[in-house]
Amino acid sequence: MKEKSQVEDIDRSIYDFKDDEKDAYRIKAGLTPEIVQKLSKEKHDPAWMELFRLHSLQIYNEMAVPDWGPSIEGLNMDQIVTYVRPNTKMKAKWSDVPADIKNTFERLGIPEAERKSLAGVGAQYDSELVYHNVREEVAAQGVVYTDMESALTGEYADMVKKHFMKLVKPTDHKFAALHGAVWSGGSFVYVPKGVSVEIPLQSYFRLNAPGAGQFEHTLIIVDEGADLHFIEGCSAPKYNVANLHAGCVELFVGKNARLRYSTIENWSKNMYNLNTKRALVEEGGTIEWVSGSFGSHVSYLYPMSILKGRDSKMEFTGITFAGKGQNLDTGAKVVHIGENTSSYINTKSISKDGGISTFRSSVVVNKGAENAKSSVSCQSLMLDSESRSDTIPAMDIRTKNADVGHEAQIGSISDEAVFYLMSRGMSEEDARACIVSGFADNVSKELPLEYALEMNNLIHLEMKGSIG
Repeated sequence: MKEKSQVEDIDRSIYDFKDDEKDAYRIKAGLTPEIVQKLSKEKHDPAWMELFRLHSLQIYNEMAVPDWGPSIEGLNMDQIVTYVRPNTKMKAKWSDVPADIKNTFERLGIPEAERKSLAGVGAQYDSELVYHNVREEVAAQGVVYTDMESALTGEYADMVKKHFMKLVKPTDHKFAALHGAVWSGGSFVYVPKGVSVEIPLQSYFRLNAPGAGQFEHTLIIVDEGADLHFIEGCSAPKYNVANLHAGCVELFVGKNARLRYSTIENWSKNMYNLNTKRALVEEGGTIEWVSGSFGSHVSYLYPMSILKGRDSKMEFTGITFAGKGQNLDTGAKVVHIGENTSSYINTKSISKDGGISTFRSSVVVNKGAENAKSSVSCQSLMLDSESRSDTIPAMDIRTKNADVGHEAQIGSISDEAVFYLMSRGMSEEDARACIVSGFADNVSKELPLEYALEMNNLIHLEMKGSIG
């Protein structure tokens, strides 16, 4: 077997396989009022949603492209297809999903994961969910887990209307407005008061179509005293044209409730990942973010927590791995509003082969957030002289009674550590991979088992050919 010597030689076949395109419907490329109206009719939107989409499009057209982060000049919305409907209706039984789509998710391990350790699964293929199921014992607790379209037009329509894009408003930034105009797919979750979901729910998003965008919307409401772990996974095969991901996640955490939101984003390296995630936390509530960013050509990703209620908490644990041709701008934001609120941000970033990793954090402590506590820690590891790592923290503290700290470290792999491991029989490649895995260990410990294994596998794949 030929020894891998370059990044291009990496075997990413588990993610890069492509299905033959058998779309039931594909809207024409571009972004016009006519296209948005056509999409709205295809999705059988209620009247208010069609108006919301058109208003969002107007906002999108009026807003400027961000000029403070990585360049997105290669993204041309005139060439992006905003809606691709797969050739199937959503199924509640895995056996009913068409064989080619089913095979895609089986190769990614989704059905196996569901059987072993998940309370419910949603699987999205291009612009629509193709499979959704929740265990009977979880549904019996009153937990609602369904696709956004069903929630939008079914018995939870009023709840959706009350919460939809109220945390992430179309006016927030240009790509939030784009999402409001062309969103499609995603999951709706409601956990009733006092209910603890013992095993995780999961949504997996697969984008197969070249030149397309994926704009899923995830809306989760965890009521007072409830507890939920939600897992999100994403991947796409690599094409030689730009793809776009501009999803949106809105999380509402009730009084004394807890929500853990775990994500591994493994998009292909032709993807522009412009995702927006936000949580609102009431009194005594806790939001925990676990985030792994490994794919995409360019990423802008900064999950935000609004600690509204007294004694509310946020923890963010993240890792970013930027390889050749990647410019990943990631981090986290938190706003302290209530008294005695606390936040902890702990991130690791790795860059190699000229990859650029930028960490941004924003901590805002409002005047009324007496006794707030916030700690930000970011560590960066550069594996060669071509790579780059930057740390850009921002803090806006408006009360004297707050305890806020920031710590940043940037370094490279020690030659002595590599030599030591090689003297114990490791190859140089394996020694470096071992050091990188150890650097990322505290993040992988926070991930569900199958995603921790995926993360470590990705690190080892990316380390192939990193020498010299």
